[in-house]
Amino acid sequence: MRILKANWYPPENPELFEMFGSKADFDIDPTPADPAYRLDRARSAAADAVINCSATLLLPAELDDFEKVKIVVREGVGYDNLDLEGWGARGVPVCNVPDYGTTEVADHALALMLALTRGTETYDRLLNADPEHGWNFARAPLVRRLRGATFGVVGLGRIGLAAARRAAAFDMRVVFFDPHLSNGVELATGYERVHSLKELMAISDILSVHAPLSAETNGFLDAAAFAAAKPGLILINTARGPIVDLDALLAALKDGRVAGAGLDVLPKEPADRSHPLIAAWAAREPWIDGRLALSPHAAFYSPASMKDMQRKAVECILAFLNEGRLTNCVNREFLVTPAKVRKAS
Repeated sequence: MRILKANWYPPENPELFEMFGSKADFDIDPTPADPAYRLDRARSAAADAVINCSATLLLPAELDDFEKVKIVVREGVGYDNLDLEGWGARGVPVCNVPDYGTTEVADHALALMLALTRGTETYDRLLNADPEHGWNFARAPLVRRLRGATFGVVGLGRIGLAAARRAAAFDMRVVFFDPHLSNGVELATGYERVHSLKELMAISDILSVHAPLSAETNGFLDAAAFAAAKPGLILINTARGPIVDLDALLAALKDGRVAGAGLDVLPKEPADRSHPLIAAWAAREPWIDGRLALSPHAAFYSPASMKDMQRKAVECILAFLNEGRLTNCVNREFLVTPAKVRKAS
C-alpha cells in the first residue's frame, strides 16, 4: 500500500514510520515553494491513498492523475481545500481528523481571550520596552472581570464544546448558536441556546468562533453581524480566517463596537501587511494597541497533537483499505455508490 503525504510540512514524526512502516510505504511530498508546482504524475498514479497535510493548499495534481486512489484524508479538521464533490463522483471518500487537537484549540481560544482581558501580552511588551515606566497596571485597555460575563460560542461541536466547558470553569455564562444541532443539546450541556447569530452577538461579551468554513459560513461575521454586537465585544477566532470579514472587523474596531479581537486565523495567511488592519497592528498605531492579538494559525499545535494528527490520518486509511471501515467521512452526500463504500458506511 502506497500512501502519498502531499503538502507535508515539518516537524517530521519518525515514530509514524516505525509504527506503520510494515503496513504502508510513505511517499513524502513537501509543501511547495512555488504555488504553480504540480506533482509528478508517476507519483500520483502510484498512490493508493492520499493525505493532504496542508490546511490551505490544494492537492498538487489533478484528480484524474490519482488513478489508484481509494481514499483521501485531510490531516486535520478543516477540509475546505479538498474537492469533496469531485472525489465523491469517483467513489472516493474524503475523510478528516477531527479529534486530534480539540483540547489545544479550545485552550488557545481561552488563551487569546485571557491575553486581552487580563492584559498579559500588553504588560509583557511594555515591561520589555521599559521595565521601570512600563510598570503600570492601567496600560492594558481591555482588562475586565470574566466571572458573570457571557461567553458566546458559534458552533458547539467538539472544539466549541471544549471551549465552552473551559469558559464555564471561569464562572462565565455560556450561550451558543449552532443551527445544525438537534433540539435538546442545551438540556444535555446546561448551556443556553439562541437561534440566530444576531441574538448571540447582542448578548455576548466574548464571542468565540468554532464553525467550519463552508459556503454558509464564509464571511459569516460581516458588517451586519458586528452592527448587532453588544458594545465592547471581544472576538476570538480559532476556526478559519474567511469566516470573519476583516474589513468589517476593522470598521467595528475603529468605531468601538468591537473592543478587541484575538485571531489565530486570517483570510490570507501568512498575515498580509497590505490589509489596513494588519498594517495598523504591525505599526502599533495607538488606536489598535492592546486591542488585537494574533497568532500564526497555531491553535492546533502541540508536539503531542501533531503526532496524534499524523497517526490518526494513517489509521483512517488503514481502517478503510484493510477492513472496509469508513470513519470521519466528510463527502458522503457526494459519494457514488460502489459496493465497498455502501458496506463501509
